[in-house]
Amino acid sequence: MSEANSIRSGIKAGEIVADHVNKSYGAVQFSKEVVRDCSFTIERGKLTVMIGPSGCGKSTLIRLLAGFEKPTSGTITLNGEPVAGPARDRLVLFQETALFPWMTTYDNILYGPRARGEVTKETLDLAEFLLNKVGLQDFRKKYPTQLSGGMQRRAELARAMINNPEVMILDEPFRGLDAMTKELMWEYYSALYEENRRTNFFVTTDIDEAIFLADRMLIMSNIPTQVRAVLDVDVPRPRRLLDLVENDRSNEIKMRALSILHEEAMKSFSRGSKAAADFVDAYSKRIGKA
Repeated sequence: MSEANSIRSGIKAGEIVADHVNKSYGAVQFSKEVVRDCSFTIERGKLTVMIGPSGCGKSTLIRLLAGFEKPTSGTITLNGEPVAGPARDRLVLFQETALFPWMTTYDNILYGPRARGEVTKETLDLAEFLLNKVGLQDFRKKYPTQLSGGMQRRAELARAMINNPEVMILDEPFRGLDAMTKELMWEYYSALYEENRRTNFFVTTDIDEAIFLADRMLIMSNIPTQVRAVLDVDVPRPRRLLDLVENDRSNEIKMRALSILHEEAMKSFSRGSKAAADFVDAYSKRIGKA
């Protein structure tokens, strides 16, 4: 068995279910509701992308799924078991780089197993495999400040993958990259996913990124957030960037998603304005008939 097939056979893809989740902050009389009656499933072995207006509560949901915070009410389970706190079965890649600046690329990738005292020959072999897989074999002795933004993101992907999480959670990981590097990372990350089919949950505000990457897309409402729609992105893999322009199904999904996102974005302008509220109401009815 090849090393790639061996690694693939060792992946245990998990499934997360959020059931009627609510989250508020502050004392009862001054509480701010961020998540309201939110239910969805991050299906096993699929790449689920969540997209919604900025500030709608997506990052709050990530913290709940990761176990950093607990819902005010409702439940979150992994493979049927309640999520009680952070654990290595759910690893998060945040918007900002989390590489240790005093460690080399290689040492950063090996950090998890070393911290747990689990460095074995198999682990070292896996580190070497991942280092090559993310194209950083020539940068193994470099420090994060000596790497480009795209290289840092690739190193973080390898650092997460060596821990073999059941679910990888990514919070707009390519947000700070320039347009060309971001598109290269879409292709790179998509290829990694297609090879190992680990359960991935990817959060973004970029509709093209969402369509290029997703198997399923969760479209979120304005704050307090809940799922407005679930769209299957049934565009064949492997995908090309040209598919975002030339593929009819891709454009159909994009138009449907943009209609919902526009409607939700407009709601943030309608507060306190009856005219704007009436416009949003009329727009909602028109979309509903489409």
